[in-house]
Parts: sequence; C-alpha cells; structure tokens
Amino acid sequence: MSRVFALLLLYLPAVLVFAQSSEDLAKKLANPVSSLISVPFQSNFDRDVGPFHQGRRYTLNVQPVIPITLNEKWNLISRTIVPVINQEDIFPQTREKTGLGDTSQSLFFSPQEPVNGITWGLGPAFLIPTATEPELGTEKWGAGPTGVVLKQTGGWTIGALVNHVWSFVGDSKREDVNSTFIQPFFAYTTPSAWTYTLQTESTYDWESEQWNVPVAFLVAKVFQVGQQTYQIQAGPRYYSDSPDGGAHNMGFRFNFILLFPKGD
Repeated sequence: MSRVFALLLLYLPAVLVFAQSSEDLAKKLANPVSSLISVPFQSNFDRDVGPFHQGRRYTLNVQPVIPITLNEKWNLISRTIVPVINQEDIFPQTREKTGLGDTSQSLFFSPQEPVNGITWGLGPAFLIPTATEPELGTEKWGAGPTGVVLKQTGGWTIGALVNHVWSFVGDSKREDVNSTFIQPFFAYTTPSAWTYTLQTESTYDWESEQWNVPVAFLVAKVFQVGQQTYQIQAGPRYYSDSPDGGAHNMGFRFNFILLFPKGD
C-alpha cells in the first residue's frame, strides 16, 4: 500500500501539469489565430444533397495551421483548407465523383498579445482552383479580405471569422465567385480539456442570392498518446438554410487534430 501511495505522489505532479497544459491547448485550438501548429483532418458527412435531395457527400478537409513569428509584436498565421471530396447522385446523370476540391488559403497578421483583451487578425484570403473534377470546384481563381476577432475570458471563447472572395480569372463558362463567409463561434473549455462549441459556417452567394447555413454543436477533447498530443471533435450539423444544390437536413462532423505545441 505504501508503494502505491509513493507511486501516486511521484506521478501526480506530471498528471496535473499535463491536465493544465491540455486545458491551455484546448483554449488555443478555440482561437483561430493562436501560436499553435495544428493539422486537423476534418470529416464532414452530408446527405440529401443536390437539387433533388437524393445525393450524399463526404468531405475530408485537411487544414494545416502554421503560425510564423514575424517579430516581437506580430505573428503571421497561415490557414490552409484542402478538401478531398467523394460525392454521389448530386446532379442528374452524374454518378460518383471523387477527387480534390478547390483550396482555400488565408493569411492573418495578428498581434502576439491581445489588445485590451481582444485577439484579432487581418489579411488576404485566396481561392485556388485545385479541383480534379469540374463538379468538385469552381475552375476560378479568387481573392479577397479575411479577418477574425475574439475574446477569451475564463473558459469562454467568443468571436467570429469572416471573409469575402471574388473570382478574377478562370473558365469564362463557369459562374463568377462572389461569396461572403461568416463564422460566429461560442466555445467553453473545461479544466479537464473538454471543449463545447456552438457555431455556424454561413456562406452567402451574391451571384445566386442564396445562403448556406449549417449550424453545428461540437464536443472536443485533448489527449496524449506517448509524446504526441491530439484533439478529437465530433457533433451534428443542421442546415437551417441551403442553396438549391446544397445539403439539407442533418449532417455530421468528426475532426481529428494533430497538435505540435512549442517545445515538442
């Protein structure tokens, strides 16, 4: 019994330190412009997709986030989204399609420290036509501004990320890209590194004058296996509004994130 007690005393400080660091990492993950290298693999499952609500789509978004220290006051945060898509029966006479979608690249210039308790970042966003099938992308190059603002207090993270992208070159037979993306988010992180998030990822297409508004409730947990730290996140998404060719009703998201804290 005394040996067990001695072992508990030996390992308890390490457990407490990891618990504390896990909470800090979870809070950083709730901040889109934190100084934390992460590589999310975000799986999205949607059904009732397309004009006849008969298709299904699976999208794996590979989303590396890389912070770069510019000087003592400023960071540059690179956020990339590379979608891998598998869809079926979305459009009439179109069966299964699998391949890459268009890549989104955002760069945020952000102060290293919050200003009056507010964290923010501004920069450019780019649309890169990497789709391997015409049905999976826009065949357009695009660019525009992006920004994020948030406040973290206690376990709460409240903020929003926005961007607007216009196409400027590409296939003239395809529709122009002129869309606004709005992502308000509300997250609460517990001392045990559980994070509960309510958010929307709304897009307004100014060409078709249609909204796509999935509302998601997500639950996440930071954990460690060996020397590597991870977060898993999962939850349902409900489409409160959707364009003619979009998803309808309920979807689901599962996110697996590799974390690389400084010093790892």
